[in-house]
Amino acid sequence: MGESGRISQAEKDQLIAALRTKRINTLLELRRVERMFAQLGTPDLTEPMTTAWQYYVNSNQLLNELRSLTRNYPFSSACLDDAKQRVYQDPASNRSWNYCWLVLIKIHNDQLIKVHAQAQASLPSMWGDRNPNSETISQLSNAFIMEWSWALGQMLRNWDVQPTA
Repeated sequence: MGESGRISQAEKDQLIAALRTKRINTLLELRRVERMFAQLGTPDLTEPMTTAWQYYVNSNQLLNELRSLTRNYPFSSACLDDAKQRVYQDPASNRSWNYCWLVLIKIHNDQLIKVHAQAQASLPSMWGDRNPNSETISQLSNAFIMEWSWALGQMLRNWDVQPTA
């Protein structure tokens, strides 16, 4: 970026190319580019940013980053898949170009962590194929909820303002 905080056309073109070739594919990198593009506010930036966010979520990079924050109790892929499905089914999902934010906020708003923590804690495979009792299920479920909720909060705090149209 230039001294004025603006980016040149060449820098803009390089960033668009990096987005399209998936060279920018972490939450922090995508947010950095998104903030730069927000300053420009030109419509030619919407498609590459939207596509980059979709790739980030659908390539499992979002799941990988969530799991890097939940080392004790790896974040549920079923929870993430449920949120993605709900975003696709939600007619209001066109309110944002940012698919990642839509998925994360769907997990939060629909309280999917609680649902999936309970389901995962109830699986016999979590207990060495034994049938767990309700107290142990509750303890494990609460551990999932605490760690997954913290990770979700860490991810959502990357947006000071909701990325909505």
